[in-house]
Amino acid sequence: MQNPVIVCLDLEGVLVPEIWVNFAIKTDIEELKITTREMPDYDALMTRRLRILDEHGLTLADIQSVIDSMGPMDGAAEFITWLRERVQVIILSDTFYEFALPLMRQLSYPTIFCNQLEIGPTGKIVSYKLRQPNQKKHAVAALKNLNFRVMAAGDAYNDTAMLGEAHAGFFFRPPDHLPKEFPQFPVTQTYAELQEQFRQAGGLRR
Repeated sequence: MQNPVIVCLDLEGVLVPEIWVNFAIKTDIEELKITTREMPDYDALMTRRLRILDEHGLTLADIQSVIDSMGPMDGAAEFITWLRERVQVIILSDTFYEFALPLMRQLSYPTIFCNQLEIGPTGKIVSYKLRQPNQKKHAVAALKNLNFRVMAAGDAYNDTAMLGEAHAGFFFRPPDHLPKEFPQFPVTQTYAELQEQFRQAGGLRR
């Protein structure tokens, strides 16, 4: 008998657009367009982001106003529905609950494990708290230890440890340089392609 299957998905770039990129476009701050697709060190990236926010006097409310105008990527809601009818789904993201919850509403509230922000009295983002370093990989390892078969998909450097830890890991629309650095992960460009990879790797029904 096959162990029950869980699918772990990254959020930004897989189900919703990149929040920081959209905020960078709105504020015309080019430096904020850098994400984990280009910069592997998440702590260094967030430290850089908080410094930029401070320099420009931007608050959590400014970011949330951009998030409120965002929605899932085309086809994402249908893809999540397809998955949840067949397996359990957990979103493993390095974003923050303060960013993600409005978007979760539009995806019918799948389970999400992410991080938290520390907000000052004026709404300024003072710091952030990671669930734990490399939390995506540790979450997959814990699920495997509970005898789940784990499949995963992501698009950035901070997903590669999760993909490698899973029984089956796939890239979804990664930047061109990542598959060259991590050729062991098959590349998918559409939800239909990712569904088929999950179907074959997990023995899921059509």
